[in-house]
Amino acid sequence: MVDRNATSIYEEFGESRLPPGQNRTNRFPVLSKSGTPSQDMETWEFTVTGAVENELSYSWDEFNELPQEIQRQDFHCVTGWSRFDNEFTGVPFPTLAERAAVRDDAEHVLFHARDGYTTNLPLDECLRDEVLFALELDGQPLPSEHGGPLRVVTPQLYAYKGAKWVTGVEFRSEPKQGYWEKRGYSNTANPWEEERYSTL
Repeated sequence: MVDRNATSIYEEFGESRLPPGQNRTNRFPVLSKSGTPSQDMETWEFTVTGAVENELSYSWDEFNELPQEIQRQDFHCVTGWSRFDNEFTGVPFPTLAERAAVRDDAEHVLFHARDGYTTNLPLDECLRDEVLFALELDGQPLPSEHGGPLRVVTPQLYAYKGAKWVTGVEFRSEPKQGYWEKRGYSNTANPWEEERYSTL
């Protein structure tokens, strides 16, 4: 299994590993829009739809058979805290994009989650190897309060761009705002530029 250290990603965006306006913590606060949803792993399904040649559907066991890697990442919450050196194990976004054969007209991605949450990203932002569908945290199954059994992590962005309890990826030719983006949060969400809220 590939073991990747992604903690130097900040060098692309700024001089400090800790983005401006953030405080480092060893805690892992729990934040969500409406609490932790219940899930039946016997009926759990992950789908890849939209502007792709091959729409995909995975059961929990099938998803776990996809190629995985371990990544050490930093995690930045828009509310002002950062947690360093998280060890996530999961499936890199490009792995699924390749299997789905994303069409040339796809430029955007909308993530869907069990609790109705959505979040949007440009496709080129998602195609980084560091964008991970995480199944484990620090060698243990991802806790349900942190998005388990499966969440997205986006170490180059504020964490609301990483959907908890993710159930699907929709590739789109046109953008569609997600849950927090509709409520005034930034579409780009770059922590080193403090892009917390929309400028529109």
